[in-house]
Amino acid sequence: MGFFSDLKEDLSQAVNELMPEETANEVKDEVEAEDTTATEEAETVVAEEQAVDTDNADDMAQLEAMLGRVDSIELPEDMDVTKMEEEPETDLETSIRAAFGEKEETKGEEKKMDMQTKTAVDETAIITAGMTITGDVSSEGSMEVIGAVNGNIDILGKLNITGSINGNSKAAEIYADNAKITGEVVSEGAVKIGQSSVIIGNISAKSAVIAGAVKGDIDVRGPVILDASAIVMGNIKSKAVQINNGAVIEGMCSQCYAEVNPTAFFDEYKKGKNK
Repeated sequence: MGFFSDLKEDLSQAVNELMPEETANEVKDEVEAEDTTATEEAETVVAEEQAVDTDNADDMAQLEAMLGRVDSIELPEDMDVTKMEEEPETDLETSIRAAFGEKEETKGEEKKMDMQTKTAVDETAIITAGMTITGDVSSEGSMEVIGAVNGNIDILGKLNITGSINGNSKAAEIYADNAKITGEVVSEGAVKIGQSSVIIGNISAKSAVIAGAVKGDIDVRGPVILDASAIVMGNIKSKAVQINNGAVIEGMCSQCYAEVNPTAFFDEYKKGKNK
């Protein structure tokens, strides 16, 4: 170790002898300045860390104080906390269901309005004798049912039925010949029920000619003609009724849509007679 110490001193003496005195002093000053800067930076970092620790300590103290206040709150004995927690979820579910319900109702109304405003196209769909449709059927054209339909039919054109329908039927005009229908029959125009046709359901139309069997009420704004082979089990409302010899009716017949109101006529007659 003594050897190395002597060598270091000799080298330092040699460097001092070779370097000018001013240069040596400048180097010494630079080294001392760098040491001072490093010391100041270290002190700054330590101070910042201490400040952060102090802030965190203050935050923790505030948080503990707040929790202490919350724990110290006493709820009334009759207050149901479980119910209070569940109510917002129930209200939210109700709002969602209401919103979706309104949307579904709006879509249904829009679809219904579209079907009413559209006009029938010149095309005819045919359900052949060997075909059975299960489900609702809608069309912008006409339809001929020779086979069977288990569902509702809603079309804009004419509906010709020689097969069977188990569901409600709605069309611009409806003609049934040797048909079997279980469900309501609604026509925007005329309804013609041919011989050997059987309908179990109400009929609504502007005019009707019936030669088959109907079990249900008939509501027609215009005239109703019952042919000799007609069998009706239900009430009839119409503007005028023509019953051919041989037709069988079990129910009330009212011409409530006629231009003359029998009730008003006899009320006026009774007033005039009393005078």
